[in-house]
Amino acid sequence: MRLLLKLAAATSLAAPLAAGYSFAQSGPGAIQIPRHERIELPNGITLVIMPRGEVPLIAFNAVLRGGALGDPPGKPGVASLVAGLLEKGAGERDAFAFAEAVEGVGGSFNAFAGAESINVVGQFLARDQDLMLELLADALLRPRFAPEEFEKLRARQIELIKAAKDSDPSELLGTYGRAFLFGDHPYGRPVSGSESSLAAITHQDVLDYYRAQFSGERLTLVFAGAVDAPSLRRAVTRAFASWPKARSKPDALPAPAPLRGRRVLLVDSPGSSQTYFWIGNVGVAKHDPARAALDLVNTLYGGRFTSILNTELRVKSGLSYGARSGFTRGSVPGEFSIRSFTQTENTGKALELAIETLRRLHTEGVSSEMLESARAYVLGQYPLTLETAADWAAAIGELELYGLGTEYIEGYGPALRSVTLADARAVIDRAFPSVENLAIVLIGDAERIREDARRFGTLVEMELLEPAFRPASPRSAAAARSD
Repeated sequence: MRLLLKLAAATSLAAPLAAGYSFAQSGPGAIQIPRHERIELPNGITLVIMPRGEVPLIAFNAVLRGGALGDPPGKPGVASLVAGLLEKGAGERDAFAFAEAVEGVGGSFNAFAGAESINVVGQFLARDQDLMLELLADALLRPRFAPEEFEKLRARQIELIKAAKDSDPSELLGTYGRAFLFGDHPYGRPVSGSESSLAAITHQDVLDYYRAQFSGERLTLVFAGAVDAPSLRRAVTRAFASWPKARSKPDALPAPAPLRGRRVLLVDSPGSSQTYFWIGNVGVAKHDPARAALDLVNTLYGGRFTSILNTELRVKSGLSYGARSGFTRGSVPGEFSIRSFTQTENTGKALELAIETLRRLHTEGVSSEMLESARAYVLGQYPLTLETAADWAAAIGELELYGLGTEYIEGYGPALRSVTLADARAVIDRAFPSVENLAIVLIGDAERIREDARRFGTLVEMELLEPAFRPASPRSAAAARSD
């Protein structure tokens, strides 16, 4: 997957990778990547074309490396605003005309930023391929970045954060958790920004980001569906040939250090009848070789309704309506986290029980019967994530972004089937945090839960209404990260 094929040799060198997949012949979870070609255009753009003719649709996924990593210091949210503005007018079309062009043919077109990329995704009928390419090329090469659209989008993102704080703080729980755990590491920045950072971002910041970060050698274009590969290749080459190289390379991403000890952030939401809580530490990266074992153990611990975590907190104790765990994986280790909520008066009990389930995972591990149950579940679920052209466009884009080989998909089923109890024990010991080393975030009524919070580690407090996701006091923030 890492070898680049020049456009001049595309016809002879862009070999198909696989002929398709058959669950009946290969067993549960067996997947082969459908035939596709991967080439490099003269200006560095990586182009992947996957013909799939089941329905007359074309799905696309444009992946631009960088994302929130390229945000200027102290201004998280710039990449998110840039992404949002890509569909708010481009080329000869203003925001309304652009939306009208998409909706007029029943298409979809969306752009969003992540920690390490900006993605533009969509789907159009095959007959509208020319319009699809025109809109995509305009958005990436000729965005308008109209000042009035910038002001509207920035104001909207600020209002969305305020609305979440007012009506459903659980939407922001992960943002607080990552900010508290990762601190100044790029993974700790709120991708969509905070109220304070968004207020500080200027229209010039958006223009500067685009000029520095957008370029051919950072872009992967994936098209899957009812495409004619030769004609699409020629059309993409014409549409994107003028794109120059970027002014800068993506920043190198350091691996974050795991947290030592227990630290608690209490986010005060006066009068709240519930406490939302997040428990976590640094986990694993996309490239982790034990992915299959990790997924099976997490499925058992907190990845499905019948998991250990949900059974204890919801089914048996009734302390919560739901509890889940999961790994967020990037090019370097992201977080492992537990998320749930409970009535204010049950805060201490729910936290104790959640941490106790993690302790038991370490001391008791999982049984062979449990492992077989998780294996059957994941082997059955995984193929369902790769059914449509849009699914494949997303999956191939992920492979390209993180430099993953075809084995990431094709080898996953065999890897799941080969996981042993010893493998499960190894990943529990290595990747699931010790109960002695946890970052804990609580959003709730501080007056009622402060004493409970103190029992679980060194306490730092902030107000939910503060316009940032980390404590304002440098001393408090530093104390939360000290050993």
